Amino acid sequence: MLFPIRNNFRNSIEVTGLWKFKPDPNDIGEQEEWFQGFESDIDIAVPGSWNEQLEEFGLMHYVGPAWFSKSVFISRDAQNKNILLRIGSADYHAKVWINGTFVGEHHFGFIPFEFQINKFVQCGEIAQIVICVDNRLSNDSIPQGINSEQYETEHRLREETFPPARFDFTPFGGIHRPVQFLTIPLQYLDTIKVDTTYSNGSGSVSLSLSTKNIQSASAVAIIKGGSTSVTASSTITNNSSIINFALPDCHCWSPEDPFLYELTIQVQQNNQIVDEYLLSVGIREIKIDGNKLLLNGKEIYLKGFGKHEDFYVIGKGLSLPLMVKDFAMMKWINANSFRTSHYPYAEEMMFYADKKGILVIDEVPAVSLDFRHVTEKSLANHKEFIRKLIERDHNHPSVIIWALGNEPNLVGEPTYTTGKSRNYWKEVFDTARSFDSSRPLIVPNCLRAGIDDPVMELSDIVCINRYYGWYEYPGQLVKGIKVLEIEMDAIFKKYRKPMMMTEFGADTIPGFHSTSDQMFTEEYQEKLILMYIQLIRSKSYMIGEHVWNFADFRAPQNMRRVVLNMKGVFTRNRSPKQAAFLLKKIWADNTMGKV
Repeated sequence: MLFPIRNNFRNSIEVTGLWKFKPDPNDIGEQEEWFQGFESDIDIAVPGSWNEQLEEFGLMHYVGPAWFSKSVFISRDAQNKNILLRIGSADYHAKVWINGTFVGEHHFGFIPFEFQINKFVQCGEIAQIVICVDNRLSNDSIPQGINSEQYETEHRLREETFPPARFDFTPFGGIHRPVQFLTIPLQYLDTIKVDTTYSNGSGSVSLSLSTKNIQSASAVAIIKGGSTSVTASSTITNNSSIINFALPDCHCWSPEDPFLYELTIQVQQNNQIVDEYLLSVGIREIKIDGNKLLLNGKEIYLKGFGKHEDFYVIGKGLSLPLMVKDFAMMKWINANSFRTSHYPYAEEMMFYADKKGILVIDEVPAVSLDFRHVTEKSLANHKEFIRKLIERDHNHPSVIIWALGNEPNLVGEPTYTTGKSRNYWKEVFDTARSFDSSRPLIVPNCLRAGIDDPVMELSDIVCINRYYGWYEYPGQLVKGIKVLEIEMDAIFKKYRKPMMMTEFGADTIPGFHSTSDQMFTEEYQEKLILMYIQLIRSKSYMIGEHVWNFADFRAPQNMRRVVLNMKGVFTRNRSPKQAAFLLKKIWADNTMGKV
């Protein structure tokens, strides 16, 4: 599935704006055939979450199905072409009807899906789109769900959130990324996989192409950048083709110089172009050498954040102005990377990271897996999500690491380290490596999973999320840091792999101050971050530090949260806290020595 572009062979029309909206708390919409059209006085902006946008209609904490409807004109220009309906993401499940006829459904949030809809529409006429989006989760889904009854049965009432969730971010519901009508040729490029290598000034590019409805044709690729222009071609056989380039004087991609080549790929039949696609390509290579992470043969140290797609009113909806603002702030603070905690972000953000030279750890939404409730379907969905994510983001030079989950066994179940969980994770890691062997694989570990967490054995980089001085030893930073150092050394001694601190931080209320160590004050956040970084950088096996979190974000209701998780270095509206200026100073130093 290629990202939509517009050229002489392809077109895309965004179906954003205001849609008709109707919540379905009694789950009666299908029975009453709302897919034929429904009456409602409520409008909703797409993309966007329904939670804050429609809070006045009682939807702030709504979990369940909701219906969207919009009428769209299908131009006669679409005749004799494939017509697709593409939805960037609908969280977490979606069913689609056009003109009252069921088109299909999709069971994964945070990832795009599309349907070929020629038989459902008439060119030159209006088509009615109806989409039912459901943000309920289950034991089988990725991420997993939980309900109030499970909290009670497990005697974890103090940990219960409202709405119930296995993760510490609001389960926003809605269509969160653009909806588009696409037209593409009847014979077309279907997928493009770009692999690159770089060494001592020389680069290579390998293209694996797949096509649809091609009987006999050739693939031609032209790569341009600076004074370079190279053309190569191959025959398309059985709807697939491989093209290789050698670039002896290669301009590599890096955070300091995010140079992108322009790659044009054409499908030609009888010397006529029948389809064409353009994408930007960054040539770089990621490797692990001992305890070092290398980019293009040079050691790199990751400085940045875990983030969230979260902002006032729009929730998880894609906002290009917010994206531009966030990247500018990351550059301002001298960060070079972020993790897409805890799900894939919009494709637009990946393209922007390519352009701006920000490194990305790209994460599958298998957050806080509870292995007491994992099923065979959970595993199948987990592996399928990995396939979809790697297919979507493989070509981005900014994506340097795949995170296959986050903090399994957050509940601290003692049987987690038995064979069942290891076998599960081995299948997950093997699946990811079968799709992409060019990037390291990780799963950040939490304290409750402990030092024997099987993901540490399987990961290429051992990643830990630690909150000593906050959740453990609250208010006791000196003691917490001592315990952390002992644990870090023990982990490295056992696994002998490079390590990274993928989360550390403290909730901080702007304007709260103290002359002594007081949790929630700006001074406490600043001191915790400084002490953690000093410890991290004193260890030669550490390859990075990601503060939790970039900005405050909305969380399910719980006695530990005052509306928001306030561990942000920036507020939810992107104002800097005191710690932001400390990090800007620390991260301005490009050396990897002690603070």
